Formats: sequence, structure tokens, C-alpha cells
Amino acid sequence: MSCETYQYILWEWIGLGIVSFPFLLKQTAPYGRHCSNAWGPMITNQLGWMIMEGVAPFFVSFWFWMGNGERNAVTYFLYGLYMAHYIYRGWIYPLLTNTFGKKMPLLICSSAVFFNLCNTFIVGTYLGNFAEYDVATYFQSPGFIVGLFVFLTGAFINAKSDFILIHLRKPGETGYKIPTGFLFRWVSCPNHFGEIVEWVGFAILMGALPGWSFALWTFVNLVPRTLDHHRWYKAKFANYPSERKAVIPFLL
Repeated sequence: MSCETYQYILWEWIGLGIVSFPFLLKQTAPYGRHCSNAWGPMITNQLGWMIMEGVAPFFVSFWFWMGNGERNAVTYFLYGLYMAHYIYRGWIYPLLTNTFGKKMPLLICSSAVFFNLCNTFIVGTYLGNFAEYDVATYFQSPGFIVGLFVFLTGAFINAKSDFILIHLRKPGETGYKIPTGFLFRWVSCPNHFGEIVEWVGFAILMGALPGWSFALWTFVNLVPRTLDHHRWYKAKFANYPSERKAVIPFLL
């Protein structure tokens, strides 16, 4: 693939994300607490998560290793960060969740697979074909230091929030509770906030438009979901903390 063709696809994907955002704000994705049988055949929640997120390491590996560019310590490092996130998100996190008996529409799972196919193409193709980094200076650069700090901070917030949510229920419990502690003091979904921060850090580390494309799509995908969660919490719990925002502390 030529660089020109890749750039065209990249800008089309970014444009689609921007155009899609207002529509996603109006549509509640029917899985998790918002699950609906009206969206066709259903599969178990854990299996759905393992399929829709667990495919990402395979996809990004395909695009990365099929590339004709020169790989070096920097591209391996960025590829490894991407792999680490999705190994956790797709293969570890679903096994930790207590979602026995819950389901999601197969359509939602399929849509997420397509989403990951596109995003891994953007990231993996860039790292495997077009990325040019100076190994001698990259790991001492401000972009690396700042980006890694932001990425690790986001990953910690994401994982810590997941841990709190997973352990809200005692064995045998199935209902919902108000999460407390950590960043739940300020936002309803710090797990989503952490993931957004994480991919902004990745974009800084990558120092290229493909990284910001993925950060944009993370925002586009998670913010509507978070706003739905926030409204759901406020409707379900009369005593829900009024000072909490949805996803970004003090702002949104």
C-alpha cells in the first residue's frame, strides 16, 4: 500500500469518527445495563467481550508484521503497549467480571470487531510500514517521557476502576450499586476516563496522526456510553451524588 492511499484512508476514518459522534450521542448501545433483545440474536456477555476485544491483538499483529517498513525498538515498544492493553481488555478483564447470565446482542459484538479491525489497521499499518523513529533520541525525548507518564496514568486509572466495579458485588449478588472511592468521587465512569487518558498518552508517544485518530475514536466511542451510564445512575438511585460528572472530572 502506498503512503498516499494510507493517508486517504486515515483521513476518511477520522472524518467518519467526527461525523458519527452526534449520532452516537443519541443512541444507547444495547449491552450491559442497557441490554435489549430488540437487536437480534444474543450471546453471553463474557464471550462477546472476548470476541470483540480479543481480536485486536491478532488484527494489529497481522498489520504490523505484514508491513514492509523497518522495525526498530520504538515500533516494537509501541506495538507492545497496544498488545498489552488489548490482552488485558480482551482476554483477562472478561474472565474477572461477574456477569453470569448476562448477554449482549451479536450485532454489537460484530460492530466492535469491525471497529477494532479498522483501528488496528490504522495503527498497525503505520507502525509496520511508514513509521520513522530515531532510536538514539526517542527514549530521551520529551514526547516519550510525557507520553509514557500519561499512558501509564490512564492505564492505572482504567484498571483500578475496573477492580472497584468488579468487586462491588458480593458472591451471589446480581444487582447494581453506587460505586464509591478513588475517582468515583468525581465521575461516574473513571474506567472510561482512564482509557481516554491512556490513548491520549499513546498518541503522544506515537507522535503521529494515526495515534490521535485512535484517541479520537476512543473519545467518540466511550463518551456517549459514559453519558448513558451517568443518566442511568441518576435515574436509578435517588441518592446518587449530585456533584459527580460523567467522565471528565469537573467538566463533563
